[in-house]
Amino acid sequence: MAAKILIVDDEVRHGEVLEAALAERGFEAASTNTVARALAYCASQPVDLVLSDLRMPGRSGSDLLKALKQERPDLPVIIMTAYASVRGAVDLVKDGAFDYVAKPLDLDDVVATMARALRLKAVESENARLRSELEGRYRFDNLVGDSPAFRDVLRQVTEVAPSRASVLLLGESGTGKELVARAIHYNSPRRDLPFVAVNCAAIPETLIESELFGHVKGAFTGATGAREGRFAAADRGTLFLDEIADMPLPVQAKVLRALQEQSFEPVGSSKSVSVDVRIIAATHKDLQKEIAAGTFRMDLYYRLAVFPIPLPPLRERSDDIVLLADHFLAAAARDMGKRIKGLTPDAQALLTRCRWPGNVRELQNCMERAAIVARGDLVGPSDLLLFEATGEADAQPHTLNGDLDGELTRIEREFVLKALKDSGGVQARAAEKLGITERSLWHRIKKLAIKIDKVAGAGDG
Repeated sequence: MAAKILIVDDEVRHGEVLEAALAERGFEAASTNTVARALAYCASQPVDLVLSDLRMPGRSGSDLLKALKQERPDLPVIIMTAYASVRGAVDLVKDGAFDYVAKPLDLDDVVATMARALRLKAVESENARLRSELEGRYRFDNLVGDSPAFRDVLRQVTEVAPSRASVLLLGESGTGKELVARAIHYNSPRRDLPFVAVNCAAIPETLIESELFGHVKGAFTGATGAREGRFAAADRGTLFLDEIADMPLPVQAKVLRALQEQSFEPVGSSKSVSVDVRIIAATHKDLQKEIAAGTFRMDLYYRLAVFPIPLPPLRERSDDIVLLADHFLAAAARDMGKRIKGLTPDAQALLTRCRWPGNVRELQNCMERAAIVARGDLVGPSDLLLFEATGEADAQPHTLNGDLDGELTRIEREFVLKALKDSGGVQARAAEKLGITERSLWHRIKKLAIKIDKVAGAGDG
């Protein structure tokens, strides 16, 4: 879409000529000859950039700039001026104009200046959109759940977010520790500053010190230049140290000193670098056992655990399973452009019977897969891939055998058979139980070679 340019010039003929020239260059241009009309136009029409003369009878380009900075601070303004008033134009740039162009105008210079202004506007708009999206994603009301266990977590997160206290998140893999860490950061006074995440378990032991603290040129073989570490990158913001229990003991000592003194030395350097970093750490391990085993420093534990928050596994949040499933399913359907209303009652019941060893992450993956395979506007049991038997106290995960298609076929056959048996072989009722159409069920019966006359009895043939 062509950028919309408003030209403001008291010399009507000059404005019309410039309007036509810009139209030939691919812009959508309009012109007016007073500040009042320009402000009215900007209030009623979409405008991407204003190109205004500086000196005009009555209200000047300076007056227009001041008014637009109040009403449309995101709208770039370029001032046109004669050589004699260039100094005044420079002062206007200090007051917020994007730039100025000198009269008589060089059209190439005008277009190049406009292009720079429009590129900057696009970048700033995209940054604002991403920032808004990011902050919205990690708002507290996007932490989904209503169970007592989850409400307790939310209460603690609300209490600690405004402070600068170190936080230790404890919980099984997949319980949402990074999501909670980001929610704390984006609801803290540091929200506009960096959030830097480090997975300590994913970095080789020989590289983690350099990764965290950076290094100087020549610090070790291959260090061909200086490199900033994650502590420096997170200055004035938040550093999230995930899987902190997997950090080697020598590096733990250096992290402890950095927390105590708010300074560190990059690898190979004797000069201290001062930082202001809030630490949020997380682990799925029992740190008390790690301390007893000598693999984690007790003094670092106490420095990190100023405000510990245990995150409950999903099996202890049974009231939240359907809420979370609906949330993930809606997000996945939206991303895929599919119209999915939700889960059938049988699908909901199946989800709540599962113990979810992979916790919230496993449920999210399950819903994304269901959104892909669902054919109707409701997700039924046959659309769910669960790597765990359900309904039994001693349920154990299925052993993966490298045959995903075979596993999917086996699970689909089990669901279809159960629905048919529960419906006495009546396909219309079975299709309703599965949340699919009768025609879809017929195709599945044919594909799976199920013999309907035997379903209501003991076997399926």
